[in-house]
Amino acid sequence: MNLTLKIWRQKGPQDNGKMVDYKVTDISEHMSFLEMMDVLNEQLTNKGEEPVAFDHDCREGICGMCSMYINGEAHGPDRGVTTCQLHMRMFKDGDTITIEPFRAKAFPVIKDLVVDRSSFDRIQQAGGFISVNTSGNTQDANAIPIDKHAADEAMDSATCIGCGACVASCKNSSAMLFVGAKVSQYALLPQGRVEATDRVKNMVAQMDLEGFGNCTNTGACEVECPKGISLENIARMNREFFAASIKG
Repeated sequence: MNLTLKIWRQKGPQDNGKMVDYKVTDISEHMSFLEMMDVLNEQLTNKGEEPVAFDHDCREGICGMCSMYINGEAHGPDRGVTTCQLHMRMFKDGDTITIEPFRAKAFPVIKDLVVDRSSFDRIQQAGGFISVNTSGNTQDANAIPIDKHAADEAMDSATCIGCGACVASCKNSSAMLFVGAKVSQYALLPQGRVEATDRVKNMVAQMDLEGFGNCTNTGACEVECPKGISLENIARMNREFFAASIKG
């Protein structure tokens, strides 16, 4: 498979980037998209040129690092997969593939296809946790009865890997699906109810502080999410926030 790659190159956060064309040949349809990028970078290195910087880690669809905007879609044209799980059989010989970093004010470009997603970390730090009494009188978690439906929903929310595809796909660069998922995974469990009021208020405040946009119910975030996180999480977060605001 021979392909033309149009890749965004940017030396640093303050530099003006541009699209650069590259040719890659003899690409196997069984390769993952990141393996194809490895082939390109090996070719560039052998020619004495600077390789394309891109994020990756586990390459098993778990870490959420492989953030690429491929042909106008976060993680590419397949559904329910991250970039590392996207295979080249989704493309055809002779195709031109456009590859860009995730675009959002809160995700500034560091270099080439690498963006700074530490805003997500700060939102988590604002309230995405539970405080546990470790004085020796802690209650065993397995001893707390939890309704199976609530447990299943909490687990579904917790599958969010924080990749940022929801932000990249949203016309408003909203992070509400991400924040909604992180709020939901605790709001549905008794362990998380103790700090529920402060949690949602703090996380929403931090989300706004980071410069993310608001949700206008377009639904692109759920469509592009590699883990299929439901819009129901946004509705739950709104309910939690409204209730917390009334309580003061």
